[in-house]
Amino acid sequence: MPEIMTIGVDVGGTKVAAGLVDSSGQIVQKARVPMVATADAATGFAAVKAAVEALFALAPEARSAVKGIGICSPGPLDPRTGVVLNPPNVPCWRNFPLGAETERAFGKPTKVDNDANAAGLAEALWGAAADRSNVFYATLGTGIGTGIIFDGKIYWGRTGSAGEGGHTTIDYRGPLCACGKRGCIESLCSGPAIALRARAKISASSAPTKILEMAGGAIDDVKAEHVGQAFHEGDALAAEVLEETADLLTVWLGNVVDWFDPEIMVIGGGVAQLMSSLFDRMRGNLPAWAINPRAHEIPLVLARYSADAGIAGAAALCR
Repeated sequence: MPEIMTIGVDVGGTKVAAGLVDSSGQIVQKARVPMVATADAATGFAAVKAAVEALFALAPEARSAVKGIGICSPGPLDPRTGVVLNPPNVPCWRNFPLGAETERAFGKPTKVDNDANAAGLAEALWGAAADRSNVFYATLGTGIGTGIIFDGKIYWGRTGSAGEGGHTTIDYRGPLCACGKRGCIESLCSGPAIALRARAKISASSAPTKILEMAGGAIDDVKAEHVGQAFHEGDALAAEVLEETADLLTVWLGNVVDWFDPEIMVIGGGVAQLMSSLFDRMRGNLPAWAINPRAHEIPLVLARYSADAGIAGAAALCR
């Protein structure tokens, strides 16, 4: 057992995953329990306690070796106080002092933040950006989340709400986003947005496509993963969908470069692997969308952590 261990807890609407993480960012033990997000606050917190206790049951020696507990929770939340405010995905918690309650339960210093901030910190500490101080991290999935790391620390902004880059508008006449704004990058390039773009193109075209075949012949069942599978088999329509997605992401990242001039841009999340084959296209086109004449020097890389980004990120909060 390494001398210093931390526990990372990833809270979702249906599960709580916890991991024991060593000083190199390696997850050496994992546990997972169900989360009942629609019950009362105590029931929700009981799932967090159960996940941590499950880890200690698997590795009893960790109880004394663990120096801190980090938690990724759906927001909005206040990372400075560890209070979860009013998350739509975990309605059981309203102004719930998650950090304080966890410290009280286990006697370990506890930090709380959102998943994208925490995952960005893990990448800066242990992952694809380990040798960089100023990092832009984006997670592409059902939504798009971002984290900004300055001088090795999460940038929270005045109220703790900085880094909502997924809700940057790049087309004010674009589709309505769930946040209420139009043309957010999330509404254009998330997994559901990719599927929607594919369905529209299939409906407008008479040409055969493997996308539809992989979705069982039903347009309404087309998902982003079907687009990715068809793309890797050389499907022309799938390539068109993903190239358009890459071009929209490039416009967005050009704004990121002009705002932050990061040392590196790291992309994670479930859609990241799908888009990674188009990173070269995005790098090549980036100078056309950034006024910074050295934009082409900024690496665009795939994250180290994928499915376990929440665990690793939460553990990184304690470092």
